[in-house]
Amino acid sequence: MNLITKSLAALAVLGMTAAAIAEPVKVGMITTLSGGGASLGIDARDGFMLAVKQSGNTDVEVVIEDDQRKPDVAVQLADKMIQSDKVDILTGIIWSNLAMAVVPAAVNQGKFYLSVNAGPSALAGKGCHKNYFNVAWQNDNLHEAAGAYANDAGYKNSFVLAPNYPAGKDALTGYKRFFKGDVANEVYTQLGQTDYAAEIAQIRASGADSVFFFLPGGMGIAFMKQYAQSGVDIPLIGPAFSFDQGILQAVGDAALGVKNTSQWSKDIDNAANKAFVESFQAEYGRLPSLYASQGFDTANLMLSALAKAPVSDANAFRAALEAADFDSVRGKFSFGPNHHPIQDIYVREVVKEGDVLTNKIVGTALTDRGDAYAADCKM
Repeated sequence: MNLITKSLAALAVLGMTAAAIAEPVKVGMITTLSGGGASLGIDARDGFMLAVKQSGNTDVEVVIEDDQRKPDVAVQLADKMIQSDKVDILTGIIWSNLAMAVVPAAVNQGKFYLSVNAGPSALAGKGCHKNYFNVAWQNDNLHEAAGAYANDAGYKNSFVLAPNYPAGKDALTGYKRFFKGDVANEVYTQLGQTDYAAEIAQIRASGADSVFFFLPGGMGIAFMKQYAQSGVDIPLIGPAFSFDQGILQAVGDAALGVKNTSQWSKDIDNAANKAFVESFQAEYGRLPSLYASQGFDTANLMLSALAKAPVSDANAFRAALEAADFDSVRGKFSFGPNHHPIQDIYVREVVKEGDVLTNKIVGTALTDRGDAYAADCKM
């Protein structure tokens, strides 16, 4: 072996050794683990941690804290994680008002933020950032798909309602962007509201032929139960957040037959999704939700990037995230220029499988949908 050959061989060994040496990574997960929205955060956490466990990557440490669905608590936790815990990556926030309180400051301090859920329009357009990646959707997306479905279903006059916070405003904006009919009334409720008698009375008197609503977590449970008891028979349309796996069991048979829109469903036919649904059930004893699927995908995106580059090499790690080189439970998945997903969004119907309420895909509302704000993003 000549000197050049020996040198090349030595470099190859060094390259393999460097690739094999992992760098410890600390992830800060701020999510909702108590109160009315706890089921959403718990599912996102459990999906994320399942992916980390399955990877066998012992160099990833996850610090988990409960934001109690309070912006000031979320900010305090983020400050602690960045300054004291020295996290490299932040994730976990469910609610858009909390995301708006935390994300801009975090990414401007050089941290990466990977969103398992909240996708406010303000962070997709002019407020985008090179270190911010949304692995779920942009807030408008599932509501846009609901508007497209309403057109196909022949609805001409929708009553629309959502909570008065950033995601609620994005929801109704998204629905109206695609819905071609009239809006009978547009109502914003209080965030966390549980009594919908006044809104249901407005719906009854509205003359609408359909109701589109976005009320995630406990809000959706309360509304659906009260709506069923009211005897109002105007068809409901909603995003998956109001008909997700954890919510359906609480709502009961009142949800049967309702159409909802989602970028994920447990019956998406690909190997990654089948394995995820099976392993999640085995690990936690329940079917996964939309939030669990998003947590799982977020962790696998992160892990795929860490396999290519250390987080300390910000440019290389960012490029690895942008490549989205992982097996998404959604099947095809890629990022747009503003680091938000490009993906298909489905129409699902609430059905009963044995004694369990769940969803099945009955159509595709939007194909390869990005978002309405990407053109305003200048990184």
